[in-house]
Amino acid sequence: MFNTPFRYILLILTAVVLGSCSKFAKLQKNGTLEQKYEAALQFYKKADYYRAGLLFEEITPLLNGQDALKAELAQFYNAYCNYHQSNYNMAQFLFKNFYETFQRSDYAQEALYMHAYSLYKDSPNFNLDQTSTLTAISAMQDFINTYPESAFRQEGTNLILQLRDKLEKKAYEKAKLYYKTSEANIANFRSAVFAINNYQKDFPDSKYNEELAYLRVDAQYNLAKLSFKNKQKERFTDVTKYYLSFIDKYPNSKYLRQAEKYYEGSQKELAQLEDEEKAAKEALPTNTGKVSTPSSSGQN
Repeated sequence: MFNTPFRYILLILTAVVLGSCSKFAKLQKNGTLEQKYEAALQFYKKADYYRAGLLFEEITPLLNGQDALKAELAQFYNAYCNYHQSNYNMAQFLFKNFYETFQRSDYAQEALYMHAYSLYKDSPNFNLDQTSTLTAISAMQDFINTYPESAFRQEGTNLILQLRDKLEKKAYEKAKLYYKTSEANIANFRSAVFAINNYQKDFPDSKYNEELAYLRVDAQYNLAKLSFKNKQKERFTDVTKYYLSFIDKYPNSKYLRQAEKYYEGSQKELAQLEDEEKAAKEALPTNTGKVSTPSSSGQN
């Protein structure tokens, strides 16, 4: 049970909250447009973004056409109310709408930046779908292109790098996924090589490229080993190509020894295939070059 002093304090706090709610409800129901606007500003300054947002959202359509400056501020603050409540998807929409509506406003540049920044905040973890991450990168780059001298430029550039790093990690995990499965098969190894080739094209300077360059040698060797004879020569030759590319870029790699084993194994396989081809050619019957002609008996 609560002791008596604590019960009194709890009752007082409850009364204050209920009184505040009642006062706010009366303002919503009976307050004038000016009263609601001023109250919204006060709530915003006190960081009560929920109530401020409710009022700004209500009065914005009413201010349009009556007071241009107040309508502008109401829309701007309402976007921030959503941002501060972590409603990033709605915030990015409202900031973009503000920018398109008030392009000559003193807040236009900030609004366009906050549109991109809200998209950045809404970007999910790397292991989820990254469509919104691509949208955030595009929006931030559009901002930088529109305001190349902006004070937000450097921060925006850094955020793009963070978002790209997220895409890198997503692609990296996708390329490695084929090695995490328990079943080793041609489809997995072929997909791994394909994914790594695409990764290196998309992220040529990635910190993951050394590991992936080695895994490409690994995957290509295992792909060749599992292939039919008529595909092995081409695929073991690709192991050699990937290995030489790997040691050229990473001569001191920690993966070098294992990569050499795959290379040496490929050379032995290629030599054996060449011997088999040579033996097969030697086993073919010799062609004498004579052409048989039909019998002429019974003909004039």
